[in-house]
Amino acid sequence: MNRIKKCGRVIVDADACPQKAKHIIVTLAKKYCTEVIMVASFNHNLVGEFEVVVVGNEPEAADLTVINLTKKGDIVVTQDWGLAAVLLGKGVHVVSPHGKIYCEEKMDFLLEQRHIKAKIRRSGGKTKGPSARTKEDDEHFSRALEELLLKSSS
Repeated sequence: MNRIKKCGRVIVDADACPQKAKHIIVTLAKKYCTEVIMVASFNHNLVGEFEVVVVGNEPEAADLTVINLTKKGDIVVTQDWGLAAVLLGKGVHVVSPHGKIYCEEKMDFLLEQRHIKAKIRRSGGKTKGPSARTKEDDEHFSRALEELLLKSSS
């Protein structure tokens, strides 16, 4: 019998994580015998086969909780580039709900983009938001998360 070694944990910045991505996370976590922790503000009603950590709705409350929960080898799902940068420094694997695996080499570029977009919004301008989720996004995310789960189980 081929046994899969238990991986670290998958911790989800769940406030902005799409439902389809949450479903993929739970499905793959079962396959790889991995614990799932969803971190969300009390405004979200999360129920399922995972642990839920409820935080207040203050800015950055979920991010700070995710940072405090994670340890080296964990996998975090987030679309927050700033949070991803901090977690990479802790030895955590980070992936977006669209399947982008974050790496330290590209973080400076992403954080500079984030700064420029925030500056435009502060001056009254508009920036493009995320595009609508597609079936390809689900497939890309599933492949990326499974890659990280395999990497962390070896």
